[in-house]
Amino acid sequence: MERHVEALLRKISYGAITIATFTLVMLMLQTPETCILENSPKSTKFPKSSCDSSHRQHLPLEKKNHRLWSSKSWKQQVTSYAHFFKHLQGKSLLFNHSKVLCVSAGAGHEVMAFNSIGVADVTGVELMDSLPLVSRADPHNLPFFDEAFDVAFTAHLAEALFPSRFVGEMERTVKIGGVCMVLMEECAGREIKQIVELFRTSRFVDAANVTVNGSNMTRILMRRTRLPV
Repeated sequence: MERHVEALLRKISYGAITIATFTLVMLMLQTPETCILENSPKSTKFPKSSCDSSHRQHLPLEKKNHRLWSSKSWKQQVTSYAHFFKHLQGKSLLFNHSKVLCVSAGAGHEVMAFNSIGVADVTGVELMDSLPLVSRADPHNLPFFDEAFDVAFTAHLAEALFPSRFVGEMERTVKIGGVCMVLMEECAGREIKQIVELFRTSRFVDAANVTVNGSNMTRILMRRTRLPV
């Protein structure tokens, strides 16, 4: 009796495995009707889910950038940065011929702002590129020669995983006599001192409270004075 039950259970198991395998193969071979329409071109991207049957148009980079750069928010941020950078021109710290590096440049607001006030040679880097304004590079390991730039700027030092390494790379790529500029959330004496101490081959120039993009910020200027020991 036990052998008969075992044989029956074995047959049921084999049958279940066969049905499950057949079902899996059919699911792999058959595309749900809600995913791709019959008349869709071969280049149609597969939807994000089986319920997403809407047609998605792939926009060229040029059109994506035009849409982004023409937005009100983008224009406001670029204008605010441009006003901020013009002040540096007035202090003879920035010139139209200056070679500028924007570290952790995000989508490229700062790069476009520099360009808008006449500074043409501007390089923006970020962990994720935003072409053509920003190229991909690790701010902690910049792919540039020593003393390649006149000015290095960042508004994202507070987000750096290794602040001393981040600052060290900024200094390394700036020429002797060049300027490192940091824009932070508004801070005072002790916090400013901590930031200044991160710079090993530069001297403190000054710090000032400014308003950028509607936020109260502190701008810290350092001038590169020597090579690392």
